[in-house]
Amino acid sequence: MHFLPSLEPCQPCKLRPVKILPESDWRARAAAHEARVRPWVEPRLARMSRHERHPVEDFLFEYYSYRPAQLLRWHPGLGFALENGGEYLSHKGYRETATGVFADPSTTAPHRRESIRWLRDMLTLTAARTAATGCFGLHEWAMVYRAETVRYEQWPLRLSAAEIARLVEETGPRCTHFDALRFFTPAARPLNKYQPTRATVADFEQPGCLHANMDLYKWAIKLQPFSASELVADCFELAREIRTLDMRASPYDFSGMGFEPVRIETPEGRAVYETAQRDFAGRAAPLRHRLIAACDEILVAAPLCWGARQPSAVTTPL
Repeated sequence: MHFLPSLEPCQPCKLRPVKILPESDWRARAAAHEARVRPWVEPRLARMSRHERHPVEDFLFEYYSYRPAQLLRWHPGLGFALENGGEYLSHKGYRETATGVFADPSTTAPHRRESIRWLRDMLTLTAARTAATGCFGLHEWAMVYRAETVRYEQWPLRLSAAEIARLVEETGPRCTHFDALRFFTPAARPLNKYQPTRATVADFEQPGCLHANMDLYKWAIKLQPFSASELVADCFELAREIRTLDMRASPYDFSGMGFEPVRIETPEGRAVYETAQRDFAGRAAPLRHRLIAACDEILVAAPLCWGARQPSAVTTPL
């Protein structure tokens, strides 16, 4: 174990313990990460070159707006210094000492640290709640409810407009995710059981929500370079599978692309959806706890440099 001197002149963060990664080790980890994510990235790049879009596979790149290069790039996360890692100095957050290059949380701006506090608190509240299932993916139906135009116009809807309206009205959407609710049609929003706002996100997030679990990828990549890329890849992999269920249970017919519908308009389809929803909630739980741990590591890395403050009331994510 080595200690890298902080460039901040205060205690107790003057010395920070890290593990030195030999160049051969960290380059091997970087290559393994790239080999893992490249099969997800290359089809996206090929479609972009042809000006094509995929309604399922492209969502994580378009909605979250992270470039393929960001997913391909490997970061060791906190607690590691890279031997001969000078190339990382071009990335924000890295510093160099005689023993290696490391990601130093004391480089973060105050507003970002407050956002990390908000994220830690929100994830902790979410993890403590019981997963609410039984929404049956009606958020996607509410996005086309009594709409003149729909997002994926080139793909047919499985039900007529009247049948979609009847399903939404009789079943009633109960979406807890603000970023999904804001895409509801104006006519559908008042029908939702919950009315989260940007300011009340942390009051409504719950671990059974497909979109909350997809968002774990967003939070993991926003924490970089202090979150390890292995965590980012784990979150992305889960988000890809969740997105597939999301679209299979939607009112669109993507069977021509090999995505057989989950017919949530039937009791059998609702049972399939809820079973998958519970499975995703179980798989997301350890990822959420790893993100909470990453936030805690960042926030305690240099407590006196940042100042001892109570948890923030910040409501704007990272």
